[in-house]
Amino acid sequence: MGADHAQRAFIGSFTSAGGRGIIVAEVDRDTGEPVVLAVTDAVADPSFLAVGQATGATVLYAVSETSPGAAAAFTIEDDGTPRPLGEVRPVGGSGPTHLSLAAGHLLTANYGSGSVTALPLGEDGAPGPAGDVLRHEGSGPDDSRQSGPHAHQVLADPTGAWVLSVDLGTDSVRVCALDPATGTLRLHTEAALRPGTGPRHLAFHPSGRHLYVLNELEPTVTVCRWDAVEGRIEPLGETPVLPEHDDHGRTAARTYPSEVVVSHDGRFLWTANRGHDSISVLTLDESGEKAVLVAAVGCGGRWPRDLALDPSGQWLYAANEHSGNVSWFAVDAETGVPAHAGSIDAPAASCVVFA
Repeated sequence: MGADHAQRAFIGSFTSAGGRGIIVAEVDRDTGEPVVLAVTDAVADPSFLAVGQATGATVLYAVSETSPGAAAAFTIEDDGTPRPLGEVRPVGGSGPTHLSLAAGHLLTANYGSGSVTALPLGEDGAPGPAGDVLRHEGSGPDDSRQSGPHAHQVLADPTGAWVLSVDLGTDSVRVCALDPATGTLRLHTEAALRPGTGPRHLAFHPSGRHLYVLNELEPTVTVCRWDAVEGRIEPLGETPVLPEHDDHGRTAARTYPSEVVVSHDGRFLWTANRGHDSISVLTLDESGEKAVLVAAVGCGGRWPRDLALDPSGQWLYAANEHSGNVSWFAVDAETGVPAHAGSIDAPAASCVVFA
């Protein structure tokens, strides 16, 4: 494929479940098809990835979802080969499930230990030793899943002024301030969501004035207003991400939603639903405060752990962990409903990110 029609994608997977580690692929912009260029298993269980830039080069970051947990960085050669950059760094917590970049630091959400870690980045993009570990406190009503804190996602808000961490165990989202000089994380506010919902991930509206928290223990999205000046989240209400019954009148299967994505124009919201094995489509009104479920389509596999929209907004990708494949879908520009376009093998697939 020509250079004008290709872009890079990175697929993470669980090596402990037969995954290949990190897969580097070239994606045809016209067809959405990923073609594998290179693979590395240099890090165990790289379940989530993030892409950054340093000294003009692409740097790929990965968690190692192990106990104790770690984070690693890779440079990407022209042929797609990932090369380890610096040391694999302990994160001071167990089971990191998510990572992101903010204020010159790599942040990890450590599910097992219920904490968030900040690691400073060097000029070359390599992570240094952990600068700070902020431990969450609390629990929820589900004894089997919420006996303690379980940080599942951490990311900066669109202004870069705040760091938000989503905690499944405490039914809350914490807003923190990150000191770029020291890497210290300071708790600023905490937004309480409905007990037992088990918030997992969130996504911002393009306007930056609203965010959407996807709940894992109940298949709903909590719509929230975001005040970037005060650093405060105001929950407005919940919207189901699945119909109560299927087309044949059967009750929906037990479902554990995993990822939420908002379209670049703010008109649509998609969720990946494990168990129901589907992708839900919700429309958003102009204000961003009202979400309405309009469709749910098959995810092209089983147990979709992650959902990702390519930079053009034309293609949607599902990392189907249990069926061991990544499926991609063409997004209807008018309705937001994705149509299955293809699939590639990716054993124990856990995430997809784009350069």
